[in-house]
Formats: sequence, C-alpha cells, structure tokens
Amino acid sequence: MAKNRHDAAREIPEILFTAPAGTPAGVEVLPLATLRRRVPAARLATLQRPDFHHLLTLTGGTLWHTVDFTAYALEPGSWLWVRPGQVHQWGDLTHAEGTLILFRQDFIDAATAAVTRIEDLHAPVLRRPLPDDAAALHRAVDHLTAEFHALGRLPLDIHTEALRHLLSVLLLRLAHLTAPVGSPAPEPDSTYLRFRDAVERDFARTRRVEDYARALGYSARTLSRATLATAGLGAKEFIDRRVVLEAKRLLAHSDQTAARIADHLAFPSATHFSKYFHQRTGQTPIGFRHTVRGHPTP
Repeated sequence: MAKNRHDAAREIPEILFTAPAGTPAGVEVLPLATLRRRVPAARLATLQRPDFHHLLTLTGGTLWHTVDFTAYALEPGSWLWVRPGQVHQWGDLTHAEGTLILFRQDFIDAATAAVTRIEDLHAPVLRRPLPDDAAALHRAVDHLTAEFHALGRLPLDIHTEALRHLLSVLLLRLAHLTAPVGSPAPEPDSTYLRFRDAVERDFARTRRVEDYARALGYSARTLSRATLATAGLGAKEFIDRRVVLEAKRLLAHSDQTAARIADHLAFPSATHFSKYFHQRTGQTPIGFRHTVRGHPTP
C-alpha cells in the first residue's frame, strides 16, 4: 500500500505509494478489514502526509478522520477524499467497514483529472451523496473492486487500462453527481478560480486582498463577492485560512522555529506571526505544535 519517507527533522512522515506485488502500479482497492490487518493501529493514528489520493467510503459503522487538522465524521454512504499533500490522521477503525481506494495522481488521464479537479485542495473533503447518486457510486466501486481482483484474466496492460477507466467513472460521478456536506456549492466562476489559483501561488508573499485585485485586474470588492458566493467567506478570510493552514502544516510537519516560519510566510517578525496565528486559532504556534504532536505544552 505505502511506505514511509522521513528524517529526523520531520514529525509527520511522507507516505509514498507502493503498489502490491504483481498488481498495476498506481492504484489499489482494499477493504478496511485488510487495512486493519496490514497496518498497526498506532501507526494509523499518527499524522501522515501521503503523496497519493485516498478515497474512502463506509458500508458499516462510523469513523472519525482528520484532514488538515479538521475532524470529519464518516457514516455509511459518505465519502472522504484526501488529496496528495494534505495532512491526515485515521481515527479508530475497530468498528468501521468499507472500501479504501488509493491512487497516484498520474494514474488518471489528463482530461479526467481536469474535469474532476483532482488537484483542487479547496474541494470538499467529505461528501454525502443523494440516494440515486449513492447507488451509482456503489455500482462503480463494485466494478472497480472486481476488476482490481481479476488480475491475470486480461493482459496486464489491458487490465491496467480497465482499472483506469473504471476509476475515472467513479471520480466523475463523485465530483459531479454528489452534493458536498451542507448546501450544494455553486459552480465556481472564473473570477473565483483565478483568485484561488493566485492565492495558492502567492499566499506566502502577500496577505493583502488589494495586491491580488491589482494583479488580477479586479476590484477588491469583486474578489470578495466571488469568494463569498463560492466559498462562503470573504477574500481576506480566504487568504488568512490558507496562510494558517500552511503555518499549521509547517509547525506539525517540520522542526522549523516560529521565526523561520514567519520569514517563510512573509511576516516581519516571529512576534507578528505569533499574534496573527493566535488571533485565528486561539493557540500560540508552539502550543499548536505540542498539541498535534501529543506532547504537553511546556
């Protein structure tokens, strides 16, 4: 399934995809019961940063799963999608049953990747499909699972292509035929998409809405309206949440000092960074680091 890559400076291991022996590289389908047998519970409970996608759906029981420091409650029929680079942590799998699909981003063809927006880290993590969509997703998972376990019935290259197409069907249905938790999100317009991409590119350089508005040729008010309509929050809050998420990742994932992180995120000093972080999380940077690593705050 996967293997760790880490060094002394990293507290969150980077998990690399490793295909099971004799199976096509790039995808794996397994029941949660297999995951429980294969990976010790203590290892699953640690923070991890995989370089591949996780798709998880339950058929029985419940499960808490944390993605980028937000906890999500899964129940039968719900779907969780963890993307490469996101920090995640498994909850207690003892009473959860379901299917886990792991795949590398390059396993999916470019056209499917584009229309399913698999690189969009702002896409909903948790989805609860409507009944008709749930049935279609269930059929797609059954077909994908059957093909994954039919190794040897077709030439390997044909078997791999069949898996690619069946996974694409599942992703297309999941991305377009289900509603995210809460009210269905409207289709993002071009203004929001340009702003989102600009923030992803430049959040470590500027936190000012005016800078993004000037670079994109919009007014600050236009950016805020577009972000509010699609993401449910203003442009400044959107930027701040991305900066805080990156700060959390760096605090949890590395041993960089607050001063180093402040410099990386373009704060004038560690003091300014600490005040900013505390105002938005209720914790100091070092307090957050000790919390996520399970150490008592000194």
